[in-house]
Amino acid sequence: MELTYIERSMLDGAKGEAVQRALEYQLKVAEYYKAERFVPVTQVHMTADIDVMGDLGLAFLEEQANLGARFVVPTTTNARCVDFGNCNKLGQCSDSTGKEERIRNIINKMGAITIDTCINYQTAYQPRMNEHVAWGDTGTVIYANSVFGARTNFESGPAAFAAALTGRVPAYGFHLDENRKGTIIFDIEADIKDLADWGILGWFIGSRVFDYNVVPVLNNVARFSPTTDDLKHFGASMATWSLAMFHAVGVTPEARTLEEATGGRTDIERITISDKDLKSVYEKFNDFDEPRASVVVFSGPQLSIAEIRNVANMLEGKKVNKDTTLIITCSEATLVQAKQAGFADTIERAGGIFLTGVCFYILDGLSEIRKANGWKTLVTNSAKLANNVKVHRFVPVVRSTRECIDIAIRGWIE
Repeated sequence: MELTYIERSMLDGAKGEAVQRALEYQLKVAEYYKAERFVPVTQVHMTADIDVMGDLGLAFLEEQANLGARFVVPTTTNARCVDFGNCNKLGQCSDSTGKEERIRNIINKMGAITIDTCINYQTAYQPRMNEHVAWGDTGTVIYANSVFGARTNFESGPAAFAAALTGRVPAYGFHLDENRKGTIIFDIEADIKDLADWGILGWFIGSRVFDYNVVPVLNNVARFSPTTDDLKHFGASMATWSLAMFHAVGVTPEARTLEEATGGRTDIERITISDKDLKSVYEKFNDFDEPRASVVVFSGPQLSIAEIRNVANMLEGKKVNKDTTLIITCSEATLVQAKQAGFADTIERAGGIFLTGVCFYILDGLSEIRKANGWKTLVTNSAKLANNVKVHRFVPVVRSTRECIDIAIRGWIE
């Protein structure tokens, strides 16, 4: 491993024990992946919630704080598993709530910018092409690599934490040119009309590939002029299957042409995706035994201000059914914007509920929350959310955004 003078001084303890331990950990990661050097990173996005970290993770953070750990690059936080303002309403307030607050306070003192969002790229920081970052949430990683052309691997909790202390990561995986070329082509003949369609497309490709090292290339999608939210839902859905990068020809920066996306390779497998293929995925999320929609959720990832505006426009002058709960998750900053624009008032007047700083599927004690509220059938436009809530015994149904709103108002699924 080639080390600079600064890195050697870190390893020798010149920057303190916390930094020394962080670099020692990173050297083990580098050895495993056969990295030959480090690359500096300009920004870190870390997952730090009690549901993921547990008591051992909390103890680790407290130990690091006692060692004087301080972040040397801008570091933002991913979504939490507790909404501090609504935990009583959800029946969620417990010992975990206090632990979640302790984690937040500790990393805040270390220098973290505690924005608590899984869409930091829409609310806080957008890296430029070829910029090296260390991001920990899978949905943010695939977006950074693909849409911005930035460079990051999936950085686990300890790895992102170490990067925040040292300001660098081992140079392997998607930090290297040779690992960023397309390795399989999907020719899209299906008609993509809604965020839900993009998520379903991501589910189809992700489940078909299910390999971190594979980089899918989407061909024939530029005609849809995908928005930032379209690509967000597509990437986040694929990331649930461990994919960390994709190219969309004529859309993403490293895929101006098919030849550029694949590095000129001609021996690549090609798969055509039709409307029938997407319909087959929708059917996997249409197996409900009762038509009552107990909860409609817009989450996974958190909503952008544009998505909230869209929901507000659809709910204008309407009321959510008394037997249905409508939930929207977003960052606290986005909710402030939604209130300023009047969108939040429209949604709340209709009966919608905002949860801030969290994503629905990682809520602490979600299975107990489901039971306490009598929820069973969950309707959403997010294929990622639908895929992830099954473990909590929800029956997920994926429909278009408009259909989700109509179901929330009607109270049942047609």
